[in-house]
Amino acid sequence: MPASQPPDPIDAVVVGAGATGGVAAMVLAEAGLKVLVLEAGPQLSPEEAHGREPLDSLRRLVNLSDGRQRRQANHPGYWKHNPALFVDERQNPYTTPADAPFLWTRGRQVGGKSLTWGGITLRLSDLEFKAGERDGHGPSWPIGSAELSSYYNRLERLLGVHGQRDGLPQLPDGHFLPPLPFTPGECHLQQAIGRELGLPLIHSRGFALHRPSPAQPWPRSSAQGVTLARALATGRVQLRSQAIVSHLELEPGRQRAAAVVLIDGPSGRRERIPVPLVVLCASTIETLRILLHSQAQDGGGQLDPSGSLGRHLMDHISTSRFFSIPCLPEAGEPAELSGAGSCFIPNTLHLNGDDGLDFRRGYGIWTALQRFDPPRPLRRRPSEAVGFLIGHGEVLPQADNRVTLDAEVRDAWGLPAAHIACRWGTNETAMVDHMHGRMAEVVTAAGGQIRPIEELFVLPLLEPLVRRSLAVRPEAAPPGYYIHELGGARMASTRDGGVVNAVNQCWGAGNVLVTDGACWPSAGWQSPTLTEMAITWRACEAAAARQRRGEAGL
Repeated sequence: MPASQPPDPIDAVVVGAGATGGVAAMVLAEAGLKVLVLEAGPQLSPEEAHGREPLDSLRRLVNLSDGRQRRQANHPGYWKHNPALFVDERQNPYTTPADAPFLWTRGRQVGGKSLTWGGITLRLSDLEFKAGERDGHGPSWPIGSAELSSYYNRLERLLGVHGQRDGLPQLPDGHFLPPLPFTPGECHLQQAIGRELGLPLIHSRGFALHRPSPAQPWPRSSAQGVTLARALATGRVQLRSQAIVSHLELEPGRQRAAAVVLIDGPSGRRERIPVPLVVLCASTIETLRILLHSQAQDGGGQLDPSGSLGRHLMDHISTSRFFSIPCLPEAGEPAELSGAGSCFIPNTLHLNGDDGLDFRRGYGIWTALQRFDPPRPLRRRPSEAVGFLIGHGEVLPQADNRVTLDAEVRDAWGLPAAHIACRWGTNETAMVDHMHGRMAEVVTAAGGQIRPIEELFVLPLLEPLVRRSLAVRPEAAPPGYYIHELGGARMASTRDGGVVNAVNQCWGAGNVLVTDGACWPSAGWQSPTLTEMAITWRACEAAAARQRRGEAGL
């Protein structure tokens, strides 16, 4: 296998150019390190990434008919974004047990899934970081709010996050741009559920809709929008696209990686790149695939002393409802639906101990009202305001929910495919029942009624597709649907407790960091991306300091 050395010596390799990869490259480069970023997919121009109609719709029809994106089409985001931002499932296969479907949505291009991110940015609180200590299920994190607070602050200021300081203990406040205003219907909903149910309704925290311009072609929520752009501006970052990482080569008898082995996409040539430091930001399941394939190589068995690699995979469990409310004031100008243009009913369960419920942990409900009404002729109830409620709840880590390598199925580059075995447990099904009850109470308190989407909108040509959609089914969608996959290389305070330590170094290879969602010991209920970015900033800052001191290991 030929060795490939970039033109200049490198101090670190970052695998993945998405939300966490952009942060890793920025932090390491601004600390003075020379960084090589490897991205498995192509580098698209802003125009290629944003796409346009009706060409996007035509591409979706082609991709569905020939099997390129049949699984990913189950998610509503697929119908919102350019289908070029979702992988070809024929080239990138994965397997599951016959009775346990998993919907893995992937974005293999520079920017990764940051280009399709919904843009909601919620901090975790110590109620989530220390949940294991409170209810006895699974470990707590070896870090908490105090360790991440300053990194959350930096990211919110850097990215331009909208929100309001609500003073809620279960949802720490941040540094926000002014919130986007509620619609009249949302003001009504806030007052009704506060009065009738004692529930808070807060402004969603996140990004406003991006309107491309020559000065800002990329959304600030994307890697290209801020972090990767800053990294490249240092002159110390090389970005290499279509470089598919196979595995890490470990030094025999030493707790460190010697090289990254990759496949050049266009040529199929296998290359070996020596590395002083590796940061894995490839997204949870792909990072696990790389680590598992590394461990399967000669000498790789030392990578995970705990034996837990691939185990404790999680996603958020989700269910949704549509509803309408009569006799509300008109919204006037159309209000945007975005990460900042929406609302949240944050988790209110188990805040002060055991609530006497038959499930652990909690959930939040994302909602919006009067933000997505189509033209009046397409509204079946034109005098009523229409909204949605989407619950997403914390899933308990279970050892049997795991990723392994499939011994028979290979991807287009000859690499073993991931085998994903993940099922909802009794805790999750009980939580979903509670979500349904709370959603019904919320709508009733506001004077509305839950309705199927086809009773709200006229959907010519699309109704058969909508009826089959997992997004509108009464039961919870299968794992993977919410695109918040987490765990498998969890953080722990001891070598036998997990795969990485409190600063994200692999216990069996101190110069390998895992900073994306794979390192999470538990899931919380909040959207994970902002926390993943904060974890990455903290871990890379610590790694850069070790490099300056000449420390190579744990």
